Amino acid sequence: MDSVTEAGGMPQSIVRGLSAGKATIMAGILTGVLCLDIFTKSLVQRNMLVYEQRDIIGEYVRLTYIFNTGAAFGIQLGPYSREIFLVLSLVALIALALMFYYTPVEDKLRLASISLICAGAIGNLIDRVRSENGVVDFLDVGIGTMRWPVFNVADMAVTAGAIVLALSLWKEEQRDGG
Repeated sequence: MDSVTEAGGMPQSIVRGLSAGKATIMAGILTGVLCLDIFTKSLVQRNMLVYEQRDIIGEYVRLTYIFNTGAAFGIQLGPYSREIFLVLSLVALIALALMFYYTPVEDKLRLASISLICAGAIGNLIDRVRSENGVVDFLDVGIGTMRWPVFNVADMAVTAGAIVLALSLWKEEQRDGG
């Protein structure tokens, strides 16, 4: 049997890319993050008015219900921000899918980080498709007027995943002598 094929005649790269272990990681993280993201956004939308604020831990942590038509931190690209960010999200998801496919099943940390980024991107993409108002954001942290931009569960998943992915890639580069 040729060394590039597995039992059943499939190339090793395809078997590596489609392993059950990788699918389990992706499915578990996607399901968990998307369920939590959709649930929390729905809860806010059912129980708050747009622009309403509720203190959770004094002024440090509060709920502030807003819509974000732009990207992270309210970045806007003019009147077509929604459409542009829809397309950019889809392109990013395709790139992440390819990265996931080529990541070995043994690199669970990288697979988890890619899955977190995908889950967050999909969570916000759902909002962009569902409503012209934009993405539902509601988590508001800071002190007085010094506040972090309002965010949501999907944003936390993207941020955490991106940090872990960057560390994973940096660690690999250090290990490979780069």
